Amino acid sequence: MGYRVIIKKQAEKQLASIEPKTRRLIQTFIKDQLEGSTNPQALSGCKKLQGVQNGWRWRVGVYRLLGIVDGDTITIQLFRIGHRRDVYRRMN
Repeated sequence: MGYRVIIKKQAEKQLASIEPKTRRLIQTFIKDQLEGSTNPQALSGCKKLQGVQNGWRWRVGVYRLLGIVDGDTITIQLFRIGHRRDVYRRMN
């Protein structure tokens, strides 16, 4: 059984504001790589987030998907999606 992806409302808004071509690329990554994955931390472009408990980031081109991997309930909660230059601002 693989991980289930939950996209928070803030991340949905951020995803909707991205240009359509890049949005499709990110949606494909979520569907094909994250959803159903048995080990999302082992994916290419994945790193541990500092300052966020169980936080991870996935790289899709110049965009970053920030999320929390909860192994107890087998979910990934994406809480922020954005360009690398400003996705990490105001994290706390």
